[in-house]
Amino acid sequence: QVQLVESGGGLVQAGANLRLSCAASARTRSTNTMGWFRQAPGKEREFVAGINWSGGSTYYADSVKGRFTISRDYAKNSVYLQMNSLKPEDTAVYYCAASPHFGRVIAGNEYAYWGQGTQVTVSS
Repeated sequence: QVQLVESGGGLVQAGANLRLSCAASARTRSTNTMGWFRQAPGKEREFVAGINWSGGSTYYADSVKGRFTISRDYAKNSVYLQMNSLKPEDTAVYYCAASPHFGRVIAGNEYAYWGQGTQVTVSS
């Protein structure tokens, strides 16, 4: 069992930056890949960014590429999402998730554990 706890959301103006954090209770075979997803009101959950724990390879949704950066801290069992140049369309609840799979893991059903989510609101 792995617990994931997100933090760092908030209300910001367009163009601002935010950093989300996700603390994992443990690093196991279920956390080979860590991902960030988001869900806006009335929309389906969508993949945002992913990172492989061991190799550190990263990948992003086209909508955030060049603005968001995912990273990890081994010592703290934590994953981060640095979000720059935020836009109103980035407004959503952001979720951290852990997957036992390797490679480019972008489907939500490939993730076994999820955090409770943190709200990000970007005003225009």
